[in-house]
Amino acid sequence: MKITIGAYDAATRTVAVTFEEGEIEHKRTVNACHDRHGGYDEAATAARIDDVARGVAQKILVGAITVPEPAPAFDTGAEAPAVPD
Repeated sequence: MKITIGAYDAATRTVAVTFEEGEIEHKRTVNACHDRHGGYDEAATAARIDDVARGVAQKILVGAITVPEPAPAFDTGAEAPAVPD
């Protein structure tokens, strides 16, 4: 599984993470870890993300996370419905 970790957001105390497995791309935020002084702990956060990744991998395995269905195409040749006066 490929994991891409975004920048730390101090306002929400999270990091944005993208998990990719084959064609499946799953994006979510993960709560960041902090040291005893309240500073962002990058190494501990990476370990937490690895834990989350194991859960994401299991959800992909059982089909709880899948490739989203494409949105239906909009028929540009159809007339717009009449708007009443």
